[in-house]
Amino acid sequence: MSKINTIHNPGRNLGRELATAVITFHETVARRFSMSAAESRCLGVLNDLEVATPGQLAQATGLTTGAITGIIDRLEKAGYARREPNPNDRRSLLIHIRQSEKIAQLLGPVFGSLAAAMADMSSRYTPEQLAVIDRYLTQTIDVLKAETERLKAR
Repeated sequence: MSKINTIHNPGRNLGRELATAVITFHETVARRFSMSAAESRCLGVLNDLEVATPGQLAQATGLTTGAITGIIDRLEKAGYARREPNPNDRRSLLIHIRQSEKIAQLLGPVFGSLAAAMADMSSRYTPEQLAVIDRYLTQTIDVLKAETERLKAR
């Protein structure tokens, strides 16, 4: 357990609680739209990028290319994605987002509500406190990415 967990919250693992809350939120959002959490994650990445190769989706989500193939199949069947040959690499495909307006209509209220709640919570902190929180979270993300790569290399 880290110092922050043992000093300020004896007996609690805030990192685990945060991870569980984030995962549960995203799984609930995905289920609401009849998707798996992995499908929702890929759709979010694809919506941000607008076009990506399966390899780019795998890299961005941490999923295997095999899993990505099945997810693309399901997103394409649902009308959210479209495959086309990659003009720069005939062995590759490009995956294009479809119905981005519909996706925004579906997800906008959900994530808009979350953004408003987070902004309300953040307003209770000073800019200096928010800077420390930002630095802590950024470093936490860096540690998690490094540990993920370390585990993949084994």
